[in-house]
Amino acid sequence: MKRATMATFKHSSKYGVRSISLPTRSHPSTIQVEEELNKLKSWDSSSSSSSSLSKVETICYGLLGLGKLYKCIEHLLKLPLTQQALGQHRDEKWVNEFLDCPLRFLDLLGKTRDSIMLMKSSVEDLQSSLRRRKIGNLDIEGYISSYWSLRRNIRKECTKNLLFLKQIDDGPFPPPPLDLDDNHLCALVRVLRESSLITSSIFQSLFVLLSSSILKSKPTKWAFVSRLVHKGVLISCNNNQQENVNALEKVDLSLCNLELTIMENLNKEEVGERIQSTNRSLEALVLGIQGIEEGLECLFKHLINTRVSFLNIISP
Repeated sequence: MKRATMATFKHSSKYGVRSISLPTRSHPSTIQVEEELNKLKSWDSSSSSSSSLSKVETICYGLLGLGKLYKCIEHLLKLPLTQQALGQHRDEKWVNEFLDCPLRFLDLLGKTRDSIMLMKSSVEDLQSSLRRRKIGNLDIEGYISSYWSLRRNIRKECTKNLLFLKQIDDGPFPPPPLDLDDNHLCALVRVLRESSLITSSIFQSLFVLLSSSILKSKPTKWAFVSRLVHKGVLISCNNNQQENVNALEKVDLSLCNLELTIMENLNKEEVGERIQSTNRSLEALVLGIQGIEEGLECLFKHLINTRVSFLNIISP
């Protein structure tokens, strides 16, 4: 996707969570959901400008926060008060929309977990090939090529996921009846809507990260340098200082540098330095992938439980 198109999916206030004004004497479970939503609201407003955490760390924090949020929603849905209120409206369209919402996110989450696992496997293969390279094995070019191919496939999949999220956000839930006089049900509807919005926002951030521009170019030195200048990236091959790039792009840059080193037939010492630099980038990416995996696993479990809780309420 072109840069201009990708920009339309950048973090925006549209996906932010508004402050929730709950009725007085809200149930403690509703208040817990509100507290988790407010934490994620702070994440949502600061994620694009945070300098203390990397993009990967920020997304991991958001995913773990979503897991806590849906755990609180599970407790809220198990309340007899909640079950009675929703049960009286089980046949209405807006209730079914809330039922389908976890399922949509579960579908996206499943696809993303598969992509993350494939990426982790590819990175580990690269690390293994770099270790063998030290003892004279020259198969690393094939593993690098496989990594580029996987990056392109994941980028395409995440772009589709971003479009799907946009469709969800552009198609709001049907409104509940305006004459609802149940304060608990009104509060429940609000927190479920806000939970859907913040979940979409964090998924969007993850997909934007995974679909970041691939810095792979034709393996010529000047073509590579030209792309770096265009992106505004500052690189030091000796100390691996790279600015304005995320963990995936750092690996891209390291691999491009390594490919150029192999092409130029530099001496063993220079090749060794590039290999060490690439290894550092790969190790950082593996740690980030593991954090994302943990966040997705936690969220998956609680989304499943939320879906089951809804089904138990509306099933005859």
